[in-house]
Amino acid sequence: MTGSQSRAGRPARGGPLLTGRRIGAAGIVLVLAAALIAFGRPHHSSSAPAAAVAPAHSDRAVPGVPVEVGADVCGAGWNGGKAGEQTFALWDNSSVPVEVYLQNVDTGKVYFDAEGIGVDVTRSFNAVIGPGHYRLYCNPSDGDGLPGPTVDVTGAAPSTTTQAMAPVTNGDLLGPIAAYHAWVTSRFPMLLRQVRALDVDLRRGDTTAAKRDWLAGHVTYETMGAAYDAFGDDNDAINAMPATGIDPATDPDLHGFHKVEAQLWGGADPASIVPAAGQLVKAVSKLRTDFKNERLNTIDIGLRSHEILENAVQFVLNGTDDAGSGTSLATLDANLTGTLAAMKPIRPLLSTRDADLAETDRWIKRSQRLVRSYDHHGIWTPLDALSTRQREALNATISQTTELLSRVATITEPRGAAAR
Repeated sequence: MTGSQSRAGRPARGGPLLTGRRIGAAGIVLVLAAALIAFGRPHHSSSAPAAAVAPAHSDRAVPGVPVEVGADVCGAGWNGGKAGEQTFALWDNSSVPVEVYLQNVDTGKVYFDAEGIGVDVTRSFNAVIGPGHYRLYCNPSDGDGLPGPTVDVTGAAPSTTTQAMAPVTNGDLLGPIAAYHAWVTSRFPMLLRQVRALDVDLRRGDTTAAKRDWLAGHVTYETMGAAYDAFGDDNDAINAMPATGIDPATDPDLHGFHKVEAQLWGGADPASIVPAAGQLVKAVSKLRTDFKNERLNTIDIGLRSHEILENAVQFVLNGTDDAGSGTSLATLDANLTGTLAAMKPIRPLLSTRDADLAETDRWIKRSQRLVRSYDHHGIWTPLDALSTRQREALNATISQTTELLSRVATITEPRGAAAR
């Protein structure tokens, strides 16, 4: 999510960079840098560049050739050199964090992607590269991308080189985005049936059935996490989280699933919950209509494949999203399902680019097996009922899975193809 807030001033449960949920959980949440802008291959001179002057203020304790990067300069200090292993001490000389990657200009392939180098921070990155034309490319967090000068790397080709990543372009992602949009659209009929059933249950006074149908609808909605950016204010009306320090059952500014949850599990009279359930039905119906004409950005699908689970770490594993049902683990299971759904249309791109894809798949399955072990025929173990050992195992497993998914997001950031 971005840092935007709903009208009620509370974050909404959903995919990151979408409504009000902020990214970040201490020790385990990974932060992706801003999306790379499209770029083309600059023309390079056939003559070798003049020797560059090393930056004066980089941290000399960091190994590598000192290279200055940032919002106004990219690659100062690197003049190419010999083929083989090269180590760069990248120093951010600007006032904003910067992402830097090393690119073969002729092929467009990327050899490393240094994310989130902080202001006045020097970090070391290395790659084994063959002879050819290369450049560093800088993406400051609040500005346009900046290509560095093209330099010549000369000498004999090493026996092995760092595995390079072929860039994914916006064009590559158009088909997957269309497929994912169609999948999300196909979920709305079931979601509407579930929230309408919830409304009917409450009108009949059947709280047992209402709890069952509430959970079914909420789980369905939580699988649709890569599309929340396109949901906008509709998401706030459907899935906003309870505000800290305010009773969610009586909060007049809270609507959607968690309003119903707080009242239903809080023991409210079913008739008194009907207005909130009716509002939820209307909000889902409105979203179904609104979503037909919404476009998903090409960067969304890969980025959300990581951030759905990243934000689950922050808002689900600590119980922030629980308004009384004790079903946070059902939400986490739905988020894992949503991650797989977002990854499905981009698998052809990942299969030729992500060496860790099989391991990532194993960890997703491992995470889902662990989470589902706490589902007892539709009755989920509450988070606070887990032992310390169980919580540690759960946190560690989800953390490792989230870390592996960060590579999916990086690989599928759309980059312009190098000119031939």
